[in-house]
Amino acid sequence: MAQKVAEYRATGRRKTSTARVRLAHGVGKVSVNGREFKDYFTTEALRTYIEQPFQATDTLKRYDVIAILNGGGINGQAGALRHGISRALISADAALRAALKAGGFLTRDPRMKERKKYGQPGARKRFQFSKR
Repeated sequence: MAQKVAEYRATGRRKTSTARVRLAHGVGKVSVNGREFKDYFTTEALRTYIEQPFQATDTLKRYDVIAILNGGGINGQAGALRHGISRALISADAALRAALKAGGFLTRDPRMKERKKYGQPGARKRFQFSKR
């Protein structure tokens, strides 16, 4: 019978992006939407941004990550993945919470796009005022 591997799940969000993260003990392999990590996030800045929770807790090559990302753009998805990885690391080891909390990785970024109001061309923009 196959040996059961400990797996930790978490959800991360940013803007309109959602990341469903599965964390398992491994060698540091990251898979995003069935693709290789470097193929999905092409810029080095985004890759280091996502790896920050691992670097803060010294667990860089200790876990494999399988993530499913939905919604938003590439930057929002990177933020959601970072948030999900941080939450999954806590479920794997509760002692890592202090380091992740100090780094600000557990706080969900609340900034969202403001909705467009009726009678106006945008969220904040107004039509030009004409007195006469």
